[in-house]
Amino acid sequence: MKDLFDGLSPLGESLSASDWPPKRAALKPRWSQVVGDFFRTELGQALERAVQEELDAGVVIYPPHPLRLLQALSPDEVRVVILGQDPYHGPGQAEGLSFSVANGVKAPPSLVNIFKELRRDLGWAPPQARQASLLPWVQRGVFLLNQTLTVRAASAASHAHLPWSALTQVILKEVMRSKGPTVVMLWGAHAQKSESDLALWAKAYQKDVLLLSANHPSPLSALRGEHPFMGCGHFGLAQRWLAQRGLEMDWRLS
Repeated sequence: MKDLFDGLSPLGESLSASDWPPKRAALKPRWSQVVGDFFRTELGQALERAVQEELDAGVVIYPPHPLRLLQALSPDEVRVVILGQDPYHGPGQAEGLSFSVANGVKAPPSLVNIFKELRRDLGWAPPQARQASLLPWVQRGVFLLNQTLTVRAASAASHAHLPWSALTQVILKEVMRSKGPTVVMLWGAHAQKSESDLALWAKAYQKDVLLLSANHPSPLSALRGEHPFMGCGHFGLAQRWLAQRGLEMDWRLS
């Protein structure tokens, strides 16, 4: 399988001062421009300073490459967006793709529930133990984005107060401007805050979009609420909707 992320340092490390702010040269050309424009704004500069101050103070921050996803897929290559909350906060877990962990790392409970729903919905067996990376999805056009792109070690949602969402909103808007139909899965309350903006952008850009919402796959919420994650059927809905538009979506990981 081709590595979409050649040139990056090995996973399992934390963010280093040498990789902050993110290197635009590694990103797809359109994303390089979008990210460059953002970090020239007041919010972008505030974000850069806040993360730099924590790095200077010796704070351990994950993932090692917060914008890794933008190296893999250009806006026009995105067929499905899965929007989550923030990265995993355990050592070696976060790999810069929402909900995914690097191969060799035990799947966290949220990812286990994703595999359970995939099996219930489409019958696909879960991957082998410690082979839980969702990179095969990315290679098929699945854009695994979090609302917040960094986190302190052992402290969930610790960077939710930083202006990451200003950048992720710009990223989502650019996807809505791109060519071709796109499915957007909003998993959890944080992700669902973007729903109204996504609908407005889709209308403004005449984008063919399917918006799907469900609770976060975390065991704390996967079976709760008006739209529980378990039983949501998002994988099959996306597959059928894209097939109606002449596009394939294979959710298998092996």
